[in-house]
Amino acid sequence: MATPVWQPSPEAIASTQMTALMRRIEDAHGDALTDYGALHAWSLAHPEAFWSLLWETFDIVAETRGERVLVDPEAMPGARWFPEARLNFAANLLRRRDDHPALVALDERGRRRSLGYDELHRRVARLAAALRASGVTAGDRVAGLVPNAEPAVIAMLATARLGAVWSSCSPDFGVQGVLDRFGQIEPKVLIAADGYTWNGKAIDIRPRLAQVTAALEGLAAVVVFPFLDDRPDLGDIPGAVAWDDYLAGEADEPAFAALPFDHPLYILYSSGTTGTPKCIVHAAGGTLLQHLKEHRLHTDLGADDVFFYYTTCGWMMWNWLVSGLASGATLVLFDGAPFAPSPDALWAMAEREGVTVFGTSARYLAACEKEGLAPGRDHDLSRLRAVLSTGSALAHESFDYVYRDIKADLLLASISGGTDIVSCFALGCPIRPVYRGQLQCRGLGMAVDVLDDDGRPLRGEKGELVCTRPFPAMPIGFWNDPDGRRYHDAYFATFPGIWAHGDLAEITAEDGLIIHGRSDAVLNPGGVRIGTAEIYRQVEKVEDVLESLCIAQQWQDDVRVVLFVRLREGLTLDDALRRRIRDTIRANATPRHVPAKILQVDDLPRTRSGKLVELAVRNVVHGQPVKNREALANPEALALFEDLPDLQE
Repeated sequence: MATPVWQPSPEAIASTQMTALMRRIEDAHGDALTDYGALHAWSLAHPEAFWSLLWETFDIVAETRGERVLVDPEAMPGARWFPEARLNFAANLLRRRDDHPALVALDERGRRRSLGYDELHRRVARLAAALRASGVTAGDRVAGLVPNAEPAVIAMLATARLGAVWSSCSPDFGVQGVLDRFGQIEPKVLIAADGYTWNGKAIDIRPRLAQVTAALEGLAAVVVFPFLDDRPDLGDIPGAVAWDDYLAGEADEPAFAALPFDHPLYILYSSGTTGTPKCIVHAAGGTLLQHLKEHRLHTDLGADDVFFYYTTCGWMMWNWLVSGLASGATLVLFDGAPFAPSPDALWAMAEREGVTVFGTSARYLAACEKEGLAPGRDHDLSRLRAVLSTGSALAHESFDYVYRDIKADLLLASISGGTDIVSCFALGCPIRPVYRGQLQCRGLGMAVDVLDDDGRPLRGEKGELVCTRPFPAMPIGFWNDPDGRRYHDAYFATFPGIWAHGDLAEITAEDGLIIHGRSDAVLNPGGVRIGTAEIYRQVEKVEDVLESLCIAQQWQDDVRVVLFVRLREGLTLDDALRRRIRDTIRANATPRHVPAKILQVDDLPRTRSGKLVELAVRNVVHGQPVKNREALANPEALALFEDLPDLQE
């Protein structure tokens, strides 16, 4: 067994909401639950009792729950949860009614805006009335081209209040990227900002917004809120109306539409780097119940918490963050570059706002270490009790960094799931130790396993991450996929009746999980399966390397491992540094992991949520097209990988 890098105290364990749930199960069902493993097993053995108990524990606001909990439990997909329930997602997020801060919105320009729960409710009601006046009803789509600011949250909640469907993109998307998404779902109303800021630069999106508006058919309203200017000129945007003017009409407060558990709430998008993005439809009830479980039980979130996640409105972590309102917490929204105006900007923010739960990406934590930041030394993080990380595998060394330079006593939760389920398969556990390099646990009620190519469970070996039983946060399906074929092929084609997520993973001796990278990016030299995360972990130890990207290049009837590195400013890759990288990989992994080629590049292409796009680079190296460059934050970087002489040798 490995040695924990953090262990919760007995007093801390006893005080958690997860422990309270275990005692409640013992009292109600007579089943003794001694640890998390027992609780997880119980949640799988008794799915109807478990999810019903969560409904009661979280006191879900609903017109009715109904008697039935699960219909067709063997259908995967096809199972239905709480088929008689009638509820409203926004009603559950707005249940708190006082002046306690609900939202604190910050940006690069140093502006701070705070909304209490009462005021948030009033603003949501006003916008819902305006949307209703524009003809928005249950099932209509409202799209947002929005920065992570309070109008985005208000717009989502107003949309959900009416039973309409919310879908958002970050404002840094280009025109075609927006149309590839919103063009498929035909929104009735488009809500946008006039612009955003990035790394100290103000970026006006009104010219792009004018093109998007002209191309989208059937818009009843285009509403623009000020983010760069107090009163932006909207004259060039067809039919645009200013936010304040749109809200100026008098109207009765709309009721919270009581709708089925599986009524559509969100449309999220796949990254779109291999073609037109898939439009993934998520239901209100499943999203609500799953997020409450992950927040309250796996994160121990409560009404006194200050909850921050660094995200844009184009990443599912925004949707996950906003659900923190259902727990009565204060959400901190930040829009801008994470290292602006200074490298420690987010940690300074955490000190000022008294952040208790700090969410970010693995890449950000690695960058903080490379930058030499010591947030625990330079900032008062006394209120901080949890750091959450996702987006890619969190390197073992980043665990060391967090506990050494951020805070020794906190829950470091590496979490993993995705846009596909708008939630997590594996995440944190406040009653378990943290082990270096591991995700602490598989989520409650989630029958997560790792299978070999023949569908047999694996332990201590790498295989395909799957979920073998239905869960409430499964998508309703894909938009414009009437027979469900595209949805089926995306997740259920590999193992019939089993969700295959596309991650290469391993269940450890400690019952934790290690993610080794995407299955479709697995390296296979000489028939040996290697996850790219295994190589990145070693390369990150080399101080001169800022980040790296690894692919398998077809070569002489096999594949060879090719590593691209981005170095610190002013450094040049030479034979000595190549040797140091290879020696580090060989010493800490295996000779099979050692790249055949190591090349320096000035930039690495990534999605708009910051994930490196290995498949796009692999396509460029092999002279194959990259179908949707518009999905990338920096598509120009792909040119750096074209026709490289070193890869012809």
